[in-house]
Amino acid sequence: MAVDVLTEIEIERPRTEVAAYASDPDNATAWYENIVAVEWKTPKPLAVGSRIAFVARFLGRRLAYTYEIRELAPGERLVMSTAQGPFPMETTYEWADAPGGGARMALRNRGEPSGISRIAAPLLARAMRRANRKDLERLKALVESRS
Repeated sequence: MAVDVLTEIEIERPRTEVAAYASDPDNATAWYENIVAVEWKTPKPLAVGSRIAFVARFLGRRLAYTYEIRELAPGERLVMSTAQGPFPMETTYEWADAPGGGARMALRNRGEPSGISRIAAPLLARAMRRANRKDLERLKALVESRS
């Protein structure tokens, strides 16, 4: 069973500001509750082909994986993926202008779990949906509080 989780939020800041903050891997530990470390594996700035290593804690497990940037349209779309571990995944961020001058951000995680993770796919999807909702709320609070 594939996992495909889409979560969206409106943030009362300009789209370009939200996108710049959210797409910067150096900010990931501030707004992703489960990400505990980020390490650039390729030189900055972020570009197609950039590789960034993440360490996360999810469902009581330590996960280490490296994302590769597959698509980057600044202020509009970022797609990154990893083929490592028991749950290869693709993460997509999309930004659009929202009514009133704010931004609408969509966060999508999808992948095909293998091994024992395949059995737990429905649990993974629910946990991912909860975590994504909390992370986007945290992102919203951080970006809206910036001057």
